Amino acid sequence: MSGHSKWSTIKHKKAAKDAKKGKIFTKLIRELTVAARQGGGDITMNARLRVIVDKAKTSGMPKDNIERAIKKGTGELEGESYEEVTYEGYGPGGVALLIDTLTDNKTRTVMEVRHTLSRNSGNLGSTGSTSFLFKLRGYFLFPKDSATEDLLMEKLLDKGVEDIQATEDGDFEVTCEPSSFDTVKVAADEAGLKYQEAEVTKLPTTTVKLTGEDAAKMLKLVEVLEDLDDVQNVHANFDISAADMAALEAAE
Repeated sequence: MSGHSKWSTIKHKKAAKDAKKGKIFTKLIRELTVAARQGGGDITMNARLRVIVDKAKTSGMPKDNIERAIKKGTGELEGESYEEVTYEGYGPGGVALLIDTLTDNKTRTVMEVRHTLSRNSGNLGSTGSTSFLFKLRGYFLFPKDSATEDLLMEKLLDKGVEDIQATEDGDFEVTCEPSSFDTVKVAADEAGLKYQEAEVTKLPTTTVKLTGEDAAKMLKLVEVLEDLDDVQNVHANFDISAADMAALEAAE
């Protein structure tokens, strides 16, 4: 899970900058629209939409924007029709990538993704080349100052949690089956446990250790990919130590 938590930490640091550019809201609006189109606009009946609405609220998106995006998905308002496409590829050091997109023009999107990969020491793979290295899981990241391992086990272990792992930074990663995500989230909320991340996402089953130049190139590649308008999420199986991460941040 290292690649996921390390990149999540970096994303939090750049979230304020992205919000100013409107990039976060633009991506969330697409997610809200697609989730509402596929499962309806009632968050009590649409688990995927419920998660995205929570994410939108946490990001500070105005209520009116959220409601408009949902209505575009249900057809109450006019809007673009987006298609979900996931691309597979490789980054520096043989890191596996899954790149989730929402697009209204697949030709444009695949060209942008391929171009970005090739310019940043990566390459686009064929269907099935990397997807087998990831599993869909409910994922929570609890900062070290918000919970202890014993408290997490006491409050969440009987709610469907599969694993609780401490990161190098002392935070805690909690995973569960996607079907248990809501149950675990409700239990955490009721216990007053504050999480930094809560989502159903694709987690790597194995990781690739990166150091030095490969680590720097990998972080740059993922950042550039996520800056593409059509890219919603980038999943990667890299592992960079806390010491190497600190050195890279200091060099920026």
